[in-house]
Amino acid sequence: MTSRLIYTSDVDATLNDIIGGGNYHHVMVLVDENTRRHVLPLVHCLDSAHVIEMPSGDCNKTLDTLTLVWKRMQQCNATRHSLLVNLGGGVVTDLGGLAAATFKRGIDFVNVPTTILAAVDAAVGGKTGINFQGLKNEIGVFAHAHSVLVSTCFFGTLPIEQVKSGYAEMLKHGMLSGHDQLATLLSNDFSSINHPSLLKLLQESVEVKQRIVDQDPTEHGIRKALNLGHTVGHAFESKAMAGGKPVPHGYAVAWGLVVETVLSHMILGFPSADLYALARFVRGNYGAFHITCDDYDHLISLMRHDKKSRNGEINCTLLASCGDVRIDNTISDSDLKAALDIYRDLMGI
Repeated sequence: MTSRLIYTSDVDATLNDIIGGGNYHHVMVLVDENTRRHVLPLVHCLDSAHVIEMPSGDCNKTLDTLTLVWKRMQQCNATRHSLLVNLGGGVVTDLGGLAAATFKRGIDFVNVPTTILAAVDAAVGGKTGINFQGLKNEIGVFAHAHSVLVSTCFFGTLPIEQVKSGYAEMLKHGMLSGHDQLATLLSNDFSSINHPSLLKLLQESVEVKQRIVDQDPTEHGIRKALNLGHTVGHAFESKAMAGGKPVPHGYAVAWGLVVETVLSHMILGFPSADLYALARFVRGNYGAFHITCDDYDHLISLMRHDKKSRNGEINCTLLASCGDVRIDNTISDSDLKAALDIYRDLMGI
């Protein structure tokens, strides 16, 4: 079962209809301190819900926080007929989905993403998880939300960094879709965001992901396409986290897209014009993740621990061209080091 995707301009009324139609014994809402302060007061149908607050930030997507949420659910006397509403960004929807999927062997949950990144990626597709031992999303299950409510009504006050972070996942979906969609996304100017246009692009992006998830809910085949940019991106993210200077997930994905598109060019002949256009956009809007050749072995070690690796081999999704996806590519250390060299040149490092 996949989630019901609902695009709405009135989250409060839509969520109220879902709660009213579910005959739930309890309604709980998971928030972080930011969404509790800025978003929860806008969703009046949750005024009587049991509020569970977790600390914000990817560094708190941990087993300790998950245990805290489970304890609070017990204290709320939640049953298998309770509902958990995950109101927040990707950290909230990832951890909240895992909490709901495992509590009492599974209760219903609804995702209400409040960031672009969560709306286009984390909240959709049924992946839940937490970080563990310094590795991204190491522990988790596939569990689909009852519904995902997608709206731009919470995006107006997002810091530009969060807008760009979510947009990186949209770039990935554009590359999986085709050249024209990528070109449209690369023409965006973050200095003058048009929210109606953004909603249209967001919906197109979510639909790309949902089509793939519908074909392969548990990632045995084509769903691996959605890992584009993430093998290298997660290694960048884990390295930054271990160094005490975490980077936004979408920024790491953007840099990972450049490296894996370089690999696509080297191995499959991905068009150089599209590679250079992507690299210019990423460098201009995301800067660069600074690495030297001394970092290569550590990054490669992190990639070997990635969930997509098999038998210690590094596995990547690559593209022969935009829309022409090739999954399950085994990448040699020498090719990866060469791609990292080219990435540094493209990023001006």
